[in-house]
Parts: sequence; structure tokens; C-alpha cells
Amino acid sequence: MLALQTTAKQILEWAGARELEERVAAHLNSAGFQVTDSERSSWRHSLPALAEQLVAVGLGDLDALVECQLPRSSRRIDVILAGAEPLSRRPAYLVVELKQWSGATLYDEVEKLVRVPGLADPQLHPALQVESYCFYLADFLPVLWESPDSVHGLAFLHNADHRRIPELPRTGDADTDRRRMVCTRDRVVQFRSYLTERFGPWRDEAVARRLLDASVRPSRQLLALTAEEVGSRDHLVLLDEQRAAYELVMRGVRWADRGRRKRVVLVSGGPGSGKSAIALTLLADLAREDRAVAHATGSKAFKKTVQRYARSSPRDPRQRTAPMFNYFLDFMDSPENSLDVLICDEAHRIRNRSTRGRGADQIVGRVPQVRELIEVAKVPVFLLDDDQVVRPNEVGSVTMIREAAEDLAFDVDFVHLGAQFRCGGSPRYERWVRGLLGLTGSGWRPYRWPGDDGFRVALAESPQQMETLLRGAQERGGSARISAGFCWPWSEKSNGRQLVPDVKIGSWTRPWNAAGDHPPPGVPSSSYWATDPRGFDQIGCIYTAQGFEYDYSGVLLGEDLVVRKGKLVCQPDKSRDSAIVDRNGRPRAGNTDRLIRNAYKVLLTRGMRGTIIYSVDRETQEFLTHLVPPAQVPRTLVALGVQRVVGEDRNVASGRGQPSGQGVWSASSAAGRPLGDH
Repeated sequence: MLALQTTAKQILEWAGARELEERVAAHLNSAGFQVTDSERSSWRHSLPALAEQLVAVGLGDLDALVECQLPRSSRRIDVILAGAEPLSRRPAYLVVELKQWSGATLYDEVEKLVRVPGLADPQLHPALQVESYCFYLADFLPVLWESPDSVHGLAFLHNADHRRIPELPRTGDADTDRRRMVCTRDRVVQFRSYLTERFGPWRDEAVARRLLDASVRPSRQLLALTAEEVGSRDHLVLLDEQRAAYELVMRGVRWADRGRRKRVVLVSGGPGSGKSAIALTLLADLAREDRAVAHATGSKAFKKTVQRYARSSPRDPRQRTAPMFNYFLDFMDSPENSLDVLICDEAHRIRNRSTRGRGADQIVGRVPQVRELIEVAKVPVFLLDDDQVVRPNEVGSVTMIREAAEDLAFDVDFVHLGAQFRCGGSPRYERWVRGLLGLTGSGWRPYRWPGDDGFRVALAESPQQMETLLRGAQERGGSARISAGFCWPWSEKSNGRQLVPDVKIGSWTRPWNAAGDHPPPGVPSSSYWATDPRGFDQIGCIYTAQGFEYDYSGVLLGEDLVVRKGKLVCQPDKSRDSAIVDRNGRPRAGNTDRLIRNAYKVLLTRGMRGTIIYSVDRETQEFLTHLVPPAQVPRTLVALGVQRVVGEDRNVASGRGQPSGQGVWSASSAAGRPLGDH
């Protein structure tokens, strides 16, 4: 673990010499973290306030681990006090969360969030924040497993009186209550009494080093909880190549137990081929075997949603199993073979190098990111789709990962998932999309949608019509979303209490999905746009749609992909995606054309039962009329959806017959699943 190791006396000396902020900032900068003004303010005011309490009771030489980084996370704990119990001399730790708040009020009915004057967003109650840090340490550091009671937690609000901070009810469990203590300025006498009972008045540096040098591995308790949570998803049934991929991983684990050479498992498949079903099944079963296993991805939305989806029942977003889900960059400092299995989901999003921080303080991984991921586990597993690379800095591919493994002299087990579980299980539709976008090779050209009984494709005559059709599905129990190419500006800050309607097509306007985790009331955060029903009223982009699925998908083709002289061409200068082009519309990478086409391939393959398309470009829309049957709003809404009325076929209207390719749009559906790739 990374931390600035110091003492209370030293903190006060640095504060007196006006060196404190620079000392802590230099430590963080060297580790690749950027320092904010609010952090500097906290160090300036809160660290001395804590140090004074320690010095006052003769604990000035106690080790204070400042800005301690949690293992496999960019999160940092303000301070961990490390010492020994006065009588038993056993190691003792106090995790401290420092707050400058003068007061707070409850924000939600379950007493987990608070509203703080001066802060726009709701905050987690500081007692719960420090409790989660304690559980994290106890879950991942083997040195604490035999004595989890050695870790206590306390939120120190040195500017507040206890009457102005909502108190949490006691849990009745002594260990839990000792991990969520709160001290305010009018209760420092009690705090000092606790400190003298908790720590002996001497320094035992070995206690601090024991924590800082600890190996990292999920505990049996956490693995059991993960197995219970994830393993309860009874619909995760693996078939054919999915089961073969699973068995190859389990064979690799058995071989690693026998000391045989490492093997890399590489699983490739298109959208909906079951990659994440494999990932979650492996995570549950390996956790059940007490294996050191972790799930990793390169997408915030995918990470947050997969950990929410993995639960057997709704729980707090910060539930215990959340740390089992990681980002690729979380392993840049991890020891070789410290995991039994690392499951890299959406591995096409692997970057060239892991980075921490920005600008002059940025820390770059010593080796390519793919090598970090291979080296950290005895059995590295990569699940990916070459056609879903949508950013210039994403380099994951079957070829690249295979070459990286072979360069390290490791064998590769490769499985291609040929089955299709998204798009109505229609391989015909995915082939059609690839042909439309020119992703199938030089010998392929766009052709008319041939129709499929299990999947509906239609061309809307306007965005208003698209929305009407999809809203009909949404209101009748299905799931539907509208996404678009990144061709409109994006006002990330809300206009008052509403999102800004940036996506404008004629008189029709809608906002993009919310940016960040604290949107206006009634709007889901960006991570949950694809899975929260309220996401229908915003337009999703490639970064919120990728990795997810819903029953019906509406796709707005922007001016970055248009038809000219009978051919589909890319216009990068029309893109507003800063990852693709600079502010002057100049491409940032040589493969911009492929990135734009891949992005639309992702958007066009999110629907499980149907897709509606509309292009803002007149020539492109005209071209599509020869390839895609038109959608029409019916004279009456029938059964469970909206459809184009063609000869009033009674079987069609009742949903019993669906003639292929005849321009019928049916929005009948059961509610969709919330996560992609099952």
C-alpha cells in the first residue's frame, strides 16, 4: 500500500513551517495523483487538528499513514493511525476520515446520504464512508484476516458539533460499530480517552510496515459473499463454445496448481455472444473455490452496472463485493501471479499503457497494459470483440493479445463464440450491419435487409416517429433506448434542474444522457442510462451504450457517417467526440474511419428484438429507403406495441404472424435484461 508515513509531531512541525501541503502534494505527485485545491485545504486544516489530539495525549510519535491508497483502487484514506494496544501490544489500526464540514442534514430516508452546505452533490454519511474503508482493508489484506477487530474506523469532523451531524443508529454488532465511529469538536474529550485506551504511548514502526507491505488477496468471507451474490443468477447457463471457454479456464487453474506453465485463455465473440455470462460464471465459481479472482474492464459504466447486476438482491451501490470489480489500470503495480485468475471483460478496451494522473505528474506503466494483465494472474482470461474498438487509445485485439502472450512464452487457448444471443439471436442481422458499415471486407456491399422472423428492422421517417414507436414498447413492458452518433455538442452541466437538450434535429430536441454520477432529479447517472427505465428520455452515446442491451434500439445516424455517390463514407470533421477528433475537427488517429464505423456497429447491435434507424443526412436517408423497410405509426396501437399496418393482417396485428422484410415494426416484448453479452 502507498502512503506518506509520518507522525503527529512531524505533521505539526510541517504545518508550523508552512510545508505540510507541499510535503503531502509531493508524495501524491510522485505516485501520479493530481492534487486539488480542496485537498490542500483539507491537509492545511484537518491534519493539524487530528495531530493536536494525538500530541495532547502523548501519542505524538504514533505512526500516521497519510493519504493511504487502497490496494487495487485509486481511492485513498485520509489517515491510518498504526500502533499497538497498551496491554496486549497487539497491532492496532484506526482508519480516520477527516471532514471540514460544519454540519449536514439527511438526504435520503435510509440515512446513508447527507446534504452538506456548500457542496452541490449529496455525500455518503462519513461514518459509512470510513466503515467501507475498514471492510475493504479487512477483505483484501491477509495480515488482518486473523484479527479483523484490529481495524477501527472514525470520522473526525473537527468543525462541527454533534447536534449538527445526523447520528446513525447502532447496529448491535460491536465490531461494526467500532468501524463507524464519529467524533466532533464538542466530543474531543471522549476521543482522547478512546485514543489512550486504543494505543500505547510508544512507536512500533513494524506495525505500520506490516500494513504497508501486506500482500493483497480477497478473503474467504468476501469470496463466499461473491459466490452467493453472483452465483445466484440462475439464468447464466453456458452453452457450447461458452462452456468450452469456461472449462479451458478451469483446466488452466488445475494446471497452475500442479506447477505447469501459464496458459492465456482468449475468448472472442460478437455482441450478445455470451462473453459476460462466461465472466460472471467464472467469478462466482472461482470465488466458491476460495480462489484469488478478480473481474476487470476498461469502462466505468460497464464496471458499475455489472457489479450492480451481479447482486442476488438490490443493495447499496457500495456493497461489499464491489471491490471484486476493477479497472484494467488497477493492476499496474500488482505483483506477478498474485491472482489465481484475472477475468478481463471487454478486453478490446485495453489501452497501450496504464496511466495514473495527468500532465507533468502522470505515471505511465513500465510495460504495456496487456503484459501487466497477463503477468498478474496465473490464469489470465481475455473476452473481447475486435469490432468494438471505438477509441484511438484502445488497442485490444485477438492478434495483439495473442502476440503479447507468445512474446512471454505462454501458450494461448482460443475460443470463438459463434452463437448470437442479442439481436433476437439473429446472425443474419449482425452480418447485415457489418455489410452496411463496410466491416466485412472489400467484397461486401450494403444490401437490402432480408427480414428475420425473430428480429425487426425499420427506417423511421423522423426522430419523432422513432420516439413514438419506441415509447410504445417502453410503456408496454419492454425496454427501449435511443442512441446517436457523437455529432452534437454536449453541455455536461445541467441547466438549472434539467439537462440541456443538445441533440437537435429540426424541431425535435432531446438531451444527451447525464454526465457524471449526480444528475438532476429523475435522471439516471451515465453509468445506468442503459439499465434504468428513466434513461429513455435521454439520448445515449457510444460510451453509455457499449456493453449493454435492451429490447428495442433506436439509432440516429449523424453527419459523421453519410452516403455520397452510393457509398457510405466517414466525415470525421462532423464528429464532436474529443477522443476521435480535436476541437478543429482534425482526426486524432490514423484509424478514425474504422473507429466511427465500429461505434455505429455497437449502437446498431444493442437491440434484442428490433432496431429503428434514422439518418439526419437527406442523401443517406434516401439511400436507406432502398435497404430498410419503412416504419409507420398505426391507426391504432395493437397488442403490445406499434407497427406499420400492411393490409390489416389479423395474424400480424395479434402478434402470431410476422412476415419477414415486409415493413412490419412490432414492439411486442417482455421486459429486457439489464446487462450486455449474456
